[in-house]
Amino acid sequence: MAKYDKADVERRMDGAVESLKGDLSGLRTGRANTALLDPVVVEVYGAMMPLNQVATVSAPEARMLSVQVWDKANVNAVEKGISKANLGLNPMSDGQTIRLPMPDLNEERRKELAKLAGTYGENAKIAIRNVRRDANEALKEDEKKKEISEDERKRLEDEVQKMTDAHVAETDTAVEKKIQEILTQ
Repeated sequence: MAKYDKADVERRMDGAVESLKGDLSGLRTGRANTALLDPVVVEVYGAMMPLNQVATVSAPEARMLSVQVWDKANVNAVEKGISKANLGLNPMSDGQTIRLPMPDLNEERRKELAKLAGTYGENAKIAIRNVRRDANEALKEDEKKKEISEDERKRLEDEVQKMTDAHVAETDTAVEKKIQEILTQ
């Protein structure tokens, strides 16, 4: 059943790092970033929909997001969705456009966001280590079935550990970069 597949291990570890980068891009620094609104869902047409399916989000200025709602009837629902997302943004409606000025982050909020970035990093590392565990179990299974030798299993386990170390280092770098961004902007 379990068969070691290096490409699959690499893909799953890359996926954990990419997921982390997506999570980090949603953390707010002082600068406007359209990814900040990615988690926002809006109740329209009797269903919950991601904001990007009912409006266009842009960053016309460094400290301002603009949400162009496609259907005028959904403007209030979009405002409500942004407010419910608890992003610390104050929507200002102007026809079918909603402007979101980026407030300055206070020191306490910066520390909270930095801590959250660290938590995202830890979760990504756990996911990477889980992939390593699965790969090592597959290797032991392959050895038990006599498909590979003990020496081959040990060599491949070292290879898996090197992949793990590289992905954990990439995770640490991404988190450090984001924390610096949060604390300095």
